[in-house]
Amino acid sequence: MPYAKTPDGVQLHYEESGEGQTIVFVHEFAGDHRSWEAQMRYFSRRYRCVAYSARGYTPSDIPSKGSMYSQDIARDDILAILDHLDVEKGHIVGLSMGGFATLHFGIHYSERAHSLVVAGCGYGAEPDRRTQFQEETEKAAEMIESSTGDAFAEQYAQGPTRVQFQNKDPRGWADFRDQLAEHSLDGAALTMRGVQRERPSLFDLEADLREITVPMLVLTGDEDEPCLIPNIYLKRTVPSAALQILPNTGHTINIEEPAAFNAAVSDFLAQVEAGRWPQRDPRTRGTSIIGMR
Repeated sequence: MPYAKTPDGVQLHYEESGEGQTIVFVHEFAGDHRSWEAQMRYFSRRYRCVAYSARGYTPSDIPSKGSMYSQDIARDDILAILDHLDVEKGHIVGLSMGGFATLHFGIHYSERAHSLVVAGCGYGAEPDRRTQFQEETEKAAEMIESSTGDAFAEQYAQGPTRVQFQNKDPRGWADFRDQLAEHSLDGAALTMRGVQRERPSLFDLEADLREITVPMLVLTGDEDEPCLIPNIYLKRTVPSAALQILPNTGHTINIEEPAAFNAAVSDFLAQVEAGRWPQRDPRTRGTSIIGMR
């Protein structure tokens, strides 16, 4: 198995396929490197595709110290993957927890990104829901610690933004649930507390977000309620961001609607590589409703 070593000594397992410009796929909390199989198969026809398991997710290392899990560390682990592969710039595609890491990567390492796909990002970010989010993530961590893998996966996989996947594709959802049940409970609890609970709100990053000029596609499902307002906020704030919403779709969009997800990302990458991805025209930010002066 191939591994990339981070500056703090953690071994990250990754898989790669294809040739061309590099796409790095960054998974969500309930996923791992296997979550991107539909994208690895599709995009490796034209790109060098890399999917890795975050720290805390086997077969990557599972550090036992809580201090080795944070939003900043998750961001820097993307950089460690690029450095290990000797890739100067890549397309970074992240979902949910991975979407947050991708966004922070764009803030801090924009020179290393051709583009950013930020999908399913934003839950718990709204200022009036911050306390609720931190309380829920702590309860989730406690539940994980006292649970079995099967019990945790069965409950988590039937959350209000995941039942859409279960209803559409019971077989695919069962694979997702079964893979989730295989995760390290220690790693999941440490990740929930260190990366999820303690990450900064997107609404506190406005000044940094306004400086992003790397092409960005923001993707979400229209039934991923906790992400809708934050995704509109990202569209309004990041000058290079476009927002695409998939209909009748929940949180796990890359496996719930792989064809639509792949098509959206493929079109985005084609525009980026053609040099045709725009920055937002300032005239679109006027306060007039009908455009008359």
